[in-house]
Amino acid sequence: MNTLLCYYLWFLCIGFVSSGKVDSFEAWNVTELSHSEAFYGVSAAVNNPLMVPLTLIQGAAAKGAVCLDGTSPGYHLHRGYGSGANSWLIQLEGGGWCNSIRNCVYRKKTRRGSSTYMEKHIPFTGILSNKAEENPDFFNWNRVKVRYCDGASFAGDSQNQGAQLYFRGQRIWSAAMEDLMSKGMRNANQALLSGCSAGGLASILHCDEFRNLFPRSTKVKCLSDAGLFLDVPDVSGGRTMRNFFGGVVGLQGVQKNLPRSCTSHRDPTSCFFPQNIIANVRTPLFLLNAAYDSWQVQASLAPASADPHGYWQGCKMNHARCSASQIQFLQGFRNQMLNAIKGFSMSRQNGLFVNSCFAHCQSERQDTWFADDSPLLGNKGIALSVGDWYFDRAGCKAIDCPYPCDKTCHNLVFK
Repeated sequence: MNTLLCYYLWFLCIGFVSSGKVDSFEAWNVTELSHSEAFYGVSAAVNNPLMVPLTLIQGAAAKGAVCLDGTSPGYHLHRGYGSGANSWLIQLEGGGWCNSIRNCVYRKKTRRGSSTYMEKHIPFTGILSNKAEENPDFFNWNRVKVRYCDGASFAGDSQNQGAQLYFRGQRIWSAAMEDLMSKGMRNANQALLSGCSAGGLASILHCDEFRNLFPRSTKVKCLSDAGLFLDVPDVSGGRTMRNFFGGVVGLQGVQKNLPRSCTSHRDPTSCFFPQNIIANVRTPLFLLNAAYDSWQVQASLAPASADPHGYWQGCKMNHARCSASQIQFLQGFRNQMLNAIKGFSMSRQNGLFVNSCFAHCQSERQDTWFADDSPLLGNKGIALSVGDWYFDRAGCKAIDCPYPCDKTCHNLVFK
């Protein structure tokens, strides 16, 4: 069993400094490992990763498609070649959400709310790698990482003039797609929309919109990595995640951009939860998720607000420190996840890879996406499972046995 020791240093933008302590995933403004951290964790083993420059979207501001602080949004594009010259992979970046004026004001001074603070070059690893030995099916595609700077999974459309905040995620999505179409994506014969964490939620929300950009002759599918955020009780019986998402949806004007197949009979907050919308996504969709998603364990199930005495502190940082009753609670969470995807899994066109690991975002990290010791289900790793499903070489509905049966996990341990 591989264990990744994650040292959450504030200057790497991974943790959130509060009351003199450094939390791990608990800050809502952060959901995935930073580009900088990739060189501290196992991803550091990637040999000379491709560094891809940032492109700001020209003309986006004129359409109101701007980051929280009003700066232009952007993406990183590496051109495909050969058999992949007309194939496009769009990866929507993750990075939490902001649900209040205060949180969003903080966020707009970071790379999650302003292109001013974005890295000018980022490494393309995992599903974005340009090496066949690291990314066998998509290495020579046109690969794009769309930067995330709105705080509502590319779905908001509002603003707050007093705080000078622009909630324009939906417009950023549209501007990015329009710009990429003009750069050759309109000629795609194959396309895959993917995303991790908050970007994984965005890939679900925008999946059918993405499909509709192309003619029916274009093969279009979607992948959501660690985007299956569940509307379930926390360890105190409260609804931490629902309350938080309610703030995001209300503040950022998300309601008008949610699927009408859901909002016609559910409240808007419920329709921001994937469990209530995945069954109605018409485009083929693949869900890649850890059954004990590290981020949800820390920020949704056992945040400090639901665990004032710190009973869960050790467990949520290191699964090996969980008591029998805590493991039982986490098994209940896994059961709720499996129930949430039951209807979705019945469709032949959809794919699943749910491994019983304490992990988060497994498509972007090289060690989990495709490596000699990557996580396996049925002797098949994540990259090949996604590839087999995308290219219709084989179906993939892989669901792991409960913890602790899987010895191939790359479990995250936090300090």
